[in-house]
Amino acid sequence: MPSIPSTSMLTASELVAAYSSGELSPVDATRAALDVIAEVDSDYRAFTLVDPEVALDAARGSEERWREGNPIGWLDGVPASVKDMFLTQGWPTLRGSLCIDRDQAWEVDSPVTARMREHGLVLLGKTTTPELAWKAVTDSPLDGITRNPWNPALTPGGSSGGSAVAVATGMGELSVGTDGGGSVRIPASFCGVVGFKPTGGRIPLYPASPFGALSHAGPIARSVDDVALLLDVLATPDHRDPSALPPPPATYREAVRRDVRGLRAAYSADLGYVDVDPEIARIVVSLVAKLGEAGLTVEDADPGFGDPLDAFGVLWSTGAAKWLDSFPPGSEDDVDPGLREVWERGRTYSASDYLEANAERAALGIHMGEFHTRYDVLLTPTVPIAPFEVGHDVPPGSGLGSWPEWTRFTYPFNMTQQPAITVPAGFTSKGLPVGLQIVGPRHSDDLVLAVAKLAEEINPWPTDRPASPRL
Repeated sequence: MPSIPSTSMLTASELVAAYSSGELSPVDATRAALDVIAEVDSDYRAFTLVDPEVALDAARGSEERWREGNPIGWLDGVPASVKDMFLTQGWPTLRGSLCIDRDQAWEVDSPVTARMREHGLVLLGKTTTPELAWKAVTDSPLDGITRNPWNPALTPGGSSGGSAVAVATGMGELSVGTDGGGSVRIPASFCGVVGFKPTGGRIPLYPASPFGALSHAGPIARSVDDVALLLDVLATPDHRDPSALPPPPATYREAVRRDVRGLRAAYSADLGYVDVDPEIARIVVSLVAKLGEAGLTVEDADPGFGDPLDAFGVLWSTGAAKWLDSFPPGSEDDVDPGLREVWERGRTYSASDYLEANAERAALGIHMGEFHTRYDVLLTPTVPIAPFEVGHDVPPGSGLGSWPEWTRFTYPFNMTQQPAITVPAGFTSKGLPVGLQIVGPRHSDDLVLAVAKLAEEINPWPTDRPASPRL
């Protein structure tokens, strides 16, 4: 990885403390982040849009508020980004597609971007996504290939790959992605950062996603504390999302300090059906053992459900087909070829097929609700494989046919709408990050964050990054 200014690798919490003391200003931090973008983003392609003028103007406003002692939020002045799936006033939202008209009025903020502005965060720009966030790697007809900061020949995962790369490399302290099948957790795991998919409805969405109940928004950061702070900003009801949850009863920034010793944790090495790389299994089980030594009561236990791949596929492809049917005539030739196949498959399903898949989704949620009467959290690897070569939707030579076949730890918990976080667990022998996934029952976002904080404390993640080869 190229040299990075030290200011850009501070956490959001550290930045805010430096603002409060006067040691740093939001303008300093924003310039540092923009310098990193200018230096390295041509290698990694994390951003589809960067707007230095807008960012620095927001930073100057924050600087004045801090000087007067009147910051407007816990993250006022922190450089951040949003995935190019969220409507953002003044910036186009093209969603990785050549088929969306850039030259139209962009006058609306999504709930995510609205809340970030209201709390004074400095929006640097928008991060890359595969077209319509449809897959678990990040490349698109619009933006090309996004690359892993630990080895740019490899994928950062997806679909929030741009956000994870931005955070991992110091191109802003925080980002927000979307997660319909693991799209926050997968790239966070592959890039060595923290990514959280909260309970469905905890972060309001507008417009409603065609992927329905599968779709979530989630924060990505370099620490659990920062994820909690950002969730406090985002977890505010918005009238445009009728499925949004009421405000949380307490702040997540305090919840991370909850004492979780004595809680019951189930460790499932493979959910009963996932083929896991042995090296990744060893790394994850080592951190699970440390959690047991730190006070969790850990027991090997599978949740006891079969792979819901077929039902997920129906829900996913019908949502994609619904969205793509709104594209202009002739768009078939301009969309990602893999997405076009999903489009065509989604059109073959009937309303009965969709309802049956949704019934399976509901049954899975009930099953996991019962499981969590016995275990407070479930621990698993986040991804069963290491990052693989860019330009492929599945690992070359694997014989796999689609991206959900290598993301079997993540999409079940989109179907159940449970909170799930990934935290760094260690490195492979090739120096690639591995993640531990922590899953809790619905509405236990505070508990999941607290267990993640414990994992972070007993397994500190290095703040210095090993050099990766330049392209």
